Amino acid sequence: QVQVEESGGGLVQTGGSLGLSCTISGLTFDRYTMAWFRQAPGKEREGVAVINKHGDHTVYADSVKGRFTVSRDNDKNTLTLQMRSLKPDDTAKYFCAAALRPNTYYAGPSLPDESDFGGWGQGTQVTVAS
Repeated sequence: QVQVEESGGGLVQTGGSLGLSCTISGLTFDRYTMAWFRQAPGKEREGVAVINKHGDHTVYADSVKGRFTVSRDNDKNTLTLQMRSLKPDDTAKYFCAAALRPNTYYAGPSLPDESDFGGWGQGTQVTVAS
């Protein structure tokens, strides 16, 4: 059974930075594309960033491109999201998830749908104050 735990959220001022982490167990981590999603109140969950199993290809939502950086440590089964120049529109609960099938690859530029991912955790709240 896949277990996911996100951490690192909090309250930050506009223009500030924050780092999120996600640890995953129950799967062979280095075989799966991983992704960060977020869901703001009253909105659907949307993709933020995707990283392939080797960590050498990433895709970002246009809204975060140049400000967010996704990375992974396959030795530690850990996914991270470094966020800078945060805006109030970044306020949301952030989730990490694994592709449902191993060895999938997303070339971009569009992000995959959340239905292609699973292992959803509780998420971690990011609030950006204006």
